[in-house]
Amino acid sequence: MADLKKLLGIKGVFAAGEFDDNGNLVAFEGDITEEEAAMAAKMCWANNALATMQTEGYTAFSGQEWVPLKGWALSGPKYSVCVAGNVGVFVKNGEASFNEVFQALLSG
Repeated sequence: MADLKKLLGIKGVFAAGEFDDNGNLVAFEGDITEEEAAMAAKMCWANNALATMQTEGYTAFSGQEWVPLKGWALSGPKYSVCVAGNVGVFVKNGEASFNEVFQALLSG
């Protein structure tokens, strides 16, 4: 299980969660409701599947090494979600360092 409290300690992170390989919420911490966390788990699971397909396609087309997928981010005007594996965090844009966030996510 991921250390969600540690992820919440990163500047700009306001929620963290973990989901299983079927998109079900495993655990969450932070300033979101359980309903929001469950919806986010499904969204992250679906985007993992899409990003995996894209990295496989980019690898086949370009001959460059894009697989295995390590993580992805989706950004809006105020907030972003960053995901690596089955763990994701919600961050406030302008407050968080994406380098710091992904370093923490990828280090497990």
